[in-house]
Amino acid sequence: MVDDVATEGLDPRLAPYAYTLPDSQIARFPPAERAGGRLLCVEEGLVDRQVMDLPALLRAGDLLVVNNTRVLPARLRARRASGGEVEVLLLGMSAGRERALVRPSRRLKPGERLQIGDFAVTLLEKEPDGAWWVDPGPDPVGLMERHGAMPLPPYLRRPAEGADQERYQTAFARERGAVAAPTAGLHFSPALLAQIADRGVTIAEVTLHVGIGTFRNLSAADLDQGQLHAERWQVPASTAAAVGACRDRGGRVVAVGTTVTRTLESAALPGGRIAEGVGETRLFIQPGYRFAVVDRLFTNFHLPCSSLLMLACAFGGRERVLGSYRHAVEAGYRFFSYGDAMWLSPSATEEFDAVALAQSR
Repeated sequence: MVDDVATEGLDPRLAPYAYTLPDSQIARFPPAERAGGRLLCVEEGLVDRQVMDLPALLRAGDLLVVNNTRVLPARLRARRASGGEVEVLLLGMSAGRERALVRPSRRLKPGERLQIGDFAVTLLEKEPDGAWWVDPGPDPVGLMERHGAMPLPPYLRRPAEGADQERYQTAFARERGAVAAPTAGLHFSPALLAQIADRGVTIAEVTLHVGIGTFRNLSAADLDQGQLHAERWQVPASTAAAVGACRDRGGRVVAVGTTVTRTLESAALPGGRIAEGVGETRLFIQPGYRFAVVDRLFTNFHLPCSSLLMLACAFGGRERVLGSYRHAVEAGYRFFSYGDAMWLSPSATEEFDAVALAQSR
């Protein structure tokens, strides 16, 4: 069961966000077609639908916002001078100095060169959290493009395959910089996007480069500080204008995924509008948060006790969201990155679980 693994050793304040999931319902491969998944609609009640039904849930005048970040093929197999193999996961693409996860790393030393084909990565300094500062050479992008594999989430428990090069990337991925996919966006095919546009829905883009922190368990420090790992975001002027125009015509801002939600809320202005610009967000959205921009959320099913599940609970109400998760488990939905999706309206009563809120502080 997933909850046995996910909740082991976690802060008790996360207990309200635990649930049980059979291992068989973790989607380890994508559906045959991008838009071929199921969609659980959570509004006045629960309705089982298909992702292809999404255009019918949108209205003319709505604004659909997607994340155009592109996942780096950042997982690299390297060889030590002694002949031993190690795995290097680059967390960015800067030449000269970049953070990386290197495993196994117990016997590695600063100054050691790791060979990856005709490229070399030099270990510079190990940090207290176990990550390394490395020199990936003058062409880290070329290194990853020639020798890298997609950094699939660890809970998939399989190596990346050729099909993942396309399917763990959204159809609108352009801005390189993520080490994990904005998975709600994986459901959108060009055909589905065209149907949405034909409904009179505007589609706009933001960028949030998903970091490796999205895979780690929340810590007591995260809960105490009320902040998450930093992730870089960008809102173009055209998207800020699109949000403003949506407000003026009475449409709804629909966020595709938690990454879009965090970006829009990080750039929020009074009146439900947003500012253009670039920045770095540590925004930790949990029950008690009042949303300034997002009116509807299209999202995947998230891991127990994760910040992503807490965001969904903040938007839709904890009991309501976890009740929908119980339904999804019973109905055989597929969970996590390659799994099915949820259409979530905000909590109708805007009442939040006071006990859960107090425990999360």
